[in-house]
Amino acid sequence: MKAKVTISLLLFVCCALMIISATNGPGPKPTYLEFKIPDGWPKPPTDIFAKNRLSEEGFQLGRKLFYDGRLSKDGNFPCASCHQQFAAFANFEHDFSHGFNNTFTTRNAPPLLNLAWMTEFQWDGGVNHIEVQPLSPMTASNEMAESIDSILIKLRKDTAYVRMFKAAFGTTEINSQRMFKALAQFTGSIVSADSKYDKVKRGERVFTTSESNGYNTFKEKCASCHKEPLFTDNSFRNNGLLLNTFTNDYGRMKITRDKNDSLKFKVPTLRNVAVTYPYMHDGRFVTLGQVIDHYRTGIQTNQANLDSALKNKLPMTLTEKNNLIYFLFTLTDSSVVHNPRFAERQ
Repeated sequence: MKAKVTISLLLFVCCALMIISATNGPGPKPTYLEFKIPDGWPKPPTDIFAKNRLSEEGFQLGRKLFYDGRLSKDGNFPCASCHQQFAAFANFEHDFSHGFNNTFTTRNAPPLLNLAWMTEFQWDGGVNHIEVQPLSPMTASNEMAESIDSILIKLRKDTAYVRMFKAAFGTTEINSQRMFKALAQFTGSIVSADSKYDKVKRGERVFTTSESNGYNTFKEKCASCHKEPLFTDNSFRNNGLLLNTFTNDYGRMKITRDKNDSLKFKVPTLRNVAVTYPYMHDGRFVTLGQVIDHYRTGIQTNQANLDSALKNKLPMTLTEKNNLIYFLFTLTDSSVVHNPRFAERQ
């Protein structure tokens, strides 16, 4: 009898140890992925995956987190509420995004594209690492309004997350560093490089006459700031906008405390620009025509910090303006806007 009891106990202990080991022990290695740089593109200034190796499991965990409202205080504001895939991960038709408790953000949500080529984030460059970027909206009282500790408590209660963190990082530990790394794997993988413009460059398609003429206007008038192929140089410039007296946002100066940076904002990418309206840091312009008219006639040339390239404005005929708009539409990349890999899993 004692022998049977002893054997039963041993079997029970062995089973328990196996369960614990399966839960907390190291799991199989993640399926590592190669981050591919599009042909003809420059090498990113830093390797965002050098200490955060890109894997399928990490990407999938990041995607789940990106679309999970539980990262916000009331469950209503996932990252995707301000960065919608169909708007190239910008906020469709919103100058300022909705936040917790009927509040609003104070800047227009930029598209989350080609982040691997950025070393400074946000309109003022206030964040210098992709893994740190989500911290600001998560904890801002007018955005997601949640604390990191509270988010982690919610994630640890979800057995699906326990499994996914283990698959991505080897153990079931759920902490802020791993959460931010997973989000960086997802957002850092959103590369836009397959628009009509890209296909023309690869010899797969041709521009229409209007698009071709618009491209020539772009190269003459716009390319010094919106450099190909990223269509931004990631610099901070004063483009002659009047101060928005509602937000009193002085841009880069908020970070550097240098008056020479007054009203300087990051040069946004023009990729997918046709679907990321409204435009500018405060969403003051709704159409591409309004944006171009600002550069044609609306620049405040008396501003001390105005970018030197704009001191004489950008004279442009109506035909050039219309052709430029035709060209800008060729930068829309449906492989990003409609790719199920970047969509919320149903």
